[in-house]
Amino acid sequence: MTNQDFTLEEWLRKHQAQFYPLVPFDAAADRLLAMDFTDANAALTADVLNNTSAFSAYVTAALQGAGARYGYGGYNEHRTVYSRSPHFSDAAGGEPRRLHLGMDIWGPAGTPVYAPVSGMVHSYAYNNNPSDYGATIILSHQLDGRQFYTLYGHLSLDDLTLAKEGNYVVAGQLLAHFGEPKENGNWPPHLHFQVIEDMGLNEGDYPGVCRYSERDIYLRNCPNPDAIIQWQQWLA
Repeated sequence: MTNQDFTLEEWLRKHQAQFYPLVPFDAAADRLLAMDFTDANAALTADVLNNTSAFSAYVTAALQGAGARYGYGGYNEHRTVYSRSPHFSDAAGGEPRRLHLGMDIWGPAGTPVYAPVSGMVHSYAYNNNPSDYGATIILSHQLDGRQFYTLYGHLSLDDLTLAKEGNYVVAGQLLAHFGEPKENGNWPPHLHFQVIEDMGLNEGDYPGVCRYSERDIYLRNCPNPDAIIQWQQWLA
């Protein structure tokens, strides 16, 4: 079989032993909390979602209450939280964007982010729309002949000063840090990590949220990032 006989997710899972941890995590000592940002989470009222301080306090309290180092989840999740910003709505009143295409890791601002696999800096940008990615870096990878991209959103703005398109990044190299709300799109501190097969003409940005009607198209191009992170197994 050739590499094209596998889906990208299958290809990534086939090479899991090669991936470096994305953030510091000790499976023997650290707990993870599965976080739900859908309508099923009644605690996410409009008052919480529309106040970043309250939203951040909610995330912090949830992690502390569970004794968890990180919150985790969100891939293929139809989320309530995007109602907080017009950035995810259709100006003409059509279908809003609510389906999340990446995986989120929730934790303290300043948490280091490492390149899980070697590659090159494809592009970077400060996506400063309300509730957008904020500081963003995209890497391009060739893994045993298969090309794909990884996107890192909600970073510290200082990390962009060190990014340069074409720079080579080694697996395990410090890439960035979780940003503060003022620089990460006004979210509680976290990392949005997304795998993308075809970037098209996008630079410094790629949709991390799509319309539900476009779900199948986007999920084919953006496979489950847990194939790289490998944390699903540690969730209760």
